Amino acid sequence: MHTVAILAYDGMSGLESGSAAEIFGMHDLSPAFCAGIPTPWYSVRLCSKEPEVRMLGGATLRTSFGLADLAEADTVVIPSVADANKIASPAVVEAIRAASQRHSRLVSICSGAFALAEAGVLDGRRATTHWIYADLLQERFPDVDVDPTPLYVDEGDVLTSAGCAAGLDLCLHIVRSDHGAHIANDVARRLVISPHRAGGQAQYIESPVPAPTTDGEIARGMAWAMAHLDSPITLDELAAQSSLSRRSYLRRFAKATGTTPIKWLIAQRIQASLALLESSDLSVEQIAARVGFDSPVTFRHHFVRSLHTTPSEYRGCFTGRVLGA
Repeated sequence: MHTVAILAYDGMSGLESGSAAEIFGMHDLSPAFCAGIPTPWYSVRLCSKEPEVRMLGGATLRTSFGLADLAEADTVVIPSVADANKIASPAVVEAIRAASQRHSRLVSICSGAFALAEAGVLDGRRATTHWIYADLLQERFPDVDVDPTPLYVDEGDVLTSAGCAAGLDLCLHIVRSDHGAHIANDVARRLVISPHRAGGQAQYIESPVPAPTTDGEIARGMAWAMAHLDSPITLDELAAQSSLSRRSYLRRFAKATGTTPIKWLIAQRIQASLALLESSDLSVEQIAARVGFDSPVTFRHHFVRSLHTTPSEYRGCFTGRVLGA
């Protein structure tokens, strides 16, 4: 049976380790619930340096497995480290190196990438972590090719993911790689999570959606634009709806929102397209027109720029099919 060792440590949160244990430990559930899951599945082991560790919230976790068990596992999962600014435990680093020498599959969630980097297994490789830690990871480990944008990176025997939720995506990706899309989709349905978010998808959408502005004229123009997203909208029309000159409109819009009218408008159109991609049978071309892009090519360009995935790939996360690709 394929063994999955998950590192437990003092001060840990139960979310990341628990998510991995839930996915890889699903064989422990009732036979009726696990119908269709292949056997043998995975054997999950929570491993720690000490037999007892304290968790966030005051709980105490007793483990039956140590770092020697972690080093011998087929897949090793390293959740977030306790402090990304500090050197990882030498004992943990040595266990990771031992697992690497055995050609184990190494997986990190969020800042767990720092422990992998400390062990040297990320040198010369592309890796990711939560975007708030990306600069620090690159600064501390310059030999690592840090990419702050994707949800997860699969480098074969070493896989890294962004924040906690992206750890779920990566664990499902591993199940998909090991057992196929059908089984991974079945696991996702049981967990009530998205069956597939591509690793290259952006960690977050950097779309300017400002808090409601107190500038009444600007707010009036924005409301008009939202009601007419399916039509071509020019800068002069936006200024006219706000009863301002073009120059005054640009200045006041930037002051109220921190961005430009065109960037804001593109972001609203991308946002409006998401619900249509998730729940409708409209083609990508039809959706592009419905949210006001002048062509499917323009729509795809801005969509990829915002989400680092295509409209069709995004749709596939929710429907399992590709329409109007």
